[in-house]
Amino acid sequence: METMIAPVFQGEGRLTYESRPLPQLKDRADVLVRVQACGICGTDLNILATPPAHNATHGIVIGHEGVGTVLEIGDDVRNLTIGDRVVIAPRITCGKCAYCRAGLDNQCLDYNTIGTTVDGAFTPYLSAPERALFKISDAVPRDDAVLFEPLSCVVGALARVPFQPGNNVAIIGSGPMGLLFAQVLRAMGAGRIIMSDLVSYRLQFAHTLGVDVVLNPADSDVAQAVKAITGLGADLVIDAVGNQMKSAADLARRGGHIILFGLRPHDTPAVSQYQITRYDLTLHGAFVGLKPFTQTIKLLESGRIQPSSLITHRVPLSELAAGVELMRSGQAMKVIVETQETEAK
Repeated sequence: METMIAPVFQGEGRLTYESRPLPQLKDRADVLVRVQACGICGTDLNILATPPAHNATHGIVIGHEGVGTVLEIGDDVRNLTIGDRVVIAPRITCGKCAYCRAGLDNQCLDYNTIGTTVDGAFTPYLSAPERALFKISDAVPRDDAVLFEPLSCVVGALARVPFQPGNNVAIIGSGPMGLLFAQVLRAMGAGRIIMSDLVSYRLQFAHTLGVDVVLNPADSDVAQAVKAITGLGADLVIDAVGNQMKSAADLARRGGHIILFGLRPHDTPAVSQYQITRYDLTLHGAFVGLKPFTQTIKLLESGRIQPSSLITHRVPLSELAAGVELMRSGQAMKVIVETQETEAK
């Protein structure tokens, strides 16, 4: 029986490399994928934190930002063929609960997630349901395709707001997700894009990528600066951190829109409801998005944006833990794991 070496999550930040049989198709609608690469996500950092800031099933392989090639298909697979290049939409919803039936599949009450509750993509081979995989053109560079999943979350979030070309945008948090927002909004015709962060490395990186203005709250009054740059305040503000609602409200013009995107489940920041009501602000919670995947494929295949410009480091699968520490160090932007380079540890 063919085997592979894969890092297995053991809880409390621990990974052990184990020899496992190649995954088998368990269902007639399953697909076997040879994974080419997988990005390290903030969710992976939270899973591997001690104590964990995001729950995952012990004994699984984590990772969900994957791209690969179809090796085998089940008898009921209809839209994929052997040799197709695919990306992963990791959240597998039930399709039966009240929220799924209401068209709100991102709020499914009975779901699994590739890389969180079932085996993920930090592995040479992955078996997954066809509905979790999307075909993508071979013309899209691999390092752009591997960032399909985080990009789809951005596309899903922006679908919620009445954005218009020329709108000024303020983004709190210049990590990978904040920069993906900046890239997409620039392609959509944003006016001025302003980013704030406390980490100098990230601000310098954002500036290199062409963000119009970068601000450090430790050095300047960001709200004052945003108002001076835009005249009234930002038309759209994005909290890509997860605990910045108060700051976001301070940056928005009256009647502006705020996307609350980052996830910090243990943070409970104080919020002025008066400010939201008095200045007619609209808040949009944005989790995953409602089926943004086909639109994201179209965006990547258009070549309008190159999310690969965020990639600063690549590591072999045998050095996944080192890649995680790079992400935590604040001196890396996006780290990609080469899943076909493995060795036992």
